[in-house]
Amino acid sequence: MAAIRKNTIRVYVDTSVFGGVFDEEFDRASKQFFKAVQENKFVLITSEAVREEILEAPQRVQDYFEEMLVYGQAVEIGADALALRQAYLKEGIVSAKYAADALHVALATVSNARMIVSWNFKHIVNF
Repeated sequence: MAAIRKNTIRVYVDTSVFGGVFDEEFDRASKQFFKAVQENKFVLITSEAVREEILEAPQRVQDYFEEMLVYGQAVEIGADALALRQAYLKEGIVSAKYAADALHVALATVSNARMIVSWNFKHIVNF
């Protein structure tokens, strides 16, 4: 792996993108994104929340997740992220039904990610 440039954009990636590598609808975009990560165009940021969700995915998705961690990091679910998630829920930005999505956004925020990549078009990738 080549050295990461100082100004490389930190990108939080949720579970859907790892699974997308093996999904006909999202495989092309997912593979292109992860190729860019491998070329050090982005710093991969994911989380322990993603790791927990990945445990319910097929083994090949779990294996791919672990392989890609070489190119980034899985941030811990800390008190700051939990507090931010709670603020999103309290303000009605995300409903309690989708608290997991609010946690992903909070984790991206506290880990200083500049963008989020997700195929969750209902609650994460949504104006």
